[in-house]
Order: sequence, then structure tokens, then C-alpha cells
Amino acid sequence: MDPYLDLFLTFLKVNLLSTSGPASVGLLYNEAVGKFVTDGEFVQAVGFSSVLPGSDALQLAMYVGYAAGGIAGGLVSLLASILPPTVLIFGAVMVLHRVRREAWVASFVEGLTPAISVVILFAAWRIFEKGSETGWQGWLIGAASLAALLLNAPARIVVMAAAALGVIWFS
Repeated sequence: MDPYLDLFLTFLKVNLLSTSGPASVGLLYNEAVGKFVTDGEFVQAVGFSSVLPGSDALQLAMYVGYAAGGIAGGLVSLLASILPPTVLIFGAVMVLHRVRREAWVASFVEGLTPAISVVILFAAWRIFEKGSETGWQGWLIGAASLAALLLNAPARIVVMAAAALGVIWFS
């Protein structure tokens, strides 16, 4: 199969089956690791994309696409990532504009919240398990990061601090 078509179909699938953003990381992990990037490259890409401003999912798509097919691969992955949400949001806006005053719409959104939270936690746990091969230092960095986030530290600063500790301990 043509690698660009494979990239396009993979990211089209990921973005049709997930809500994008952090929730898509677990699905993207299953689809991309071993096929386009290694496990270590994916974990590094997730950390790097968390530090940069903008959408993590789009940055991951461009990274994986670039790793698999250069600049053209990054652009193909980006296009496949933004196409489904763009088309779906136009359709959703048309429907929601007509039913926006219905009570079930608010209940529908409230029902989505716990499900999305569980998907994000599951993806985070899988990534954390892969990082646990680093020993007690990895677990300590994870625990410190969790504590900092619970104390409302900005997520980007927590990721940068964890990266700095990783450079110190694992170099």
C-alpha cells in the first residue's frame, strides 16, 4: 500500500473514532506504534506536543506523518486529521442550531464528560506503564507531576519540569 494513503487512512480512522485531542492518544498509540514510529518515539512525541502551544493531536499527527513520510507525510497526516472534525462540526452545528433549546442536549453533553475522562485516564496509564521501565525515577517523576497538577500547577510547566528531571536522571 502507498505509505501516504496508509497515513491518510490511519489518521482518518483515528479522527473518526475518537474525539481528537488527548482522548485520541490511546487510539493513535495502537495505530501508529510499530507501524510508523517506535514506542519510544511516540512517548517522546506525546511529551513534546504537550509542551508546544496548539492541538496535541495535530502535532502528534504531523510528527508521526513526518517520521513515516517526511514533509509530505506530515501534511497528509494533518489533512486526514482535520478533515473529519471539520465536516462533522458543520453537520453538528446545523443540527444543534435547530435543537439547541431541547433539554436532552444538555443531558447528552453531561453524559459525555465521564466517558471522555476515562478514555484520557486509560491513555495516560498506558503511556505511564511504558515509561515505568525507567525504574523508581520514572515513578517519582510521575508522582511529583500528579501532585503538582493536583495543586493546580500549569500543565506545560509540569511537563517541562518532568523533562528537565528526565535529562538529569536518565542522561
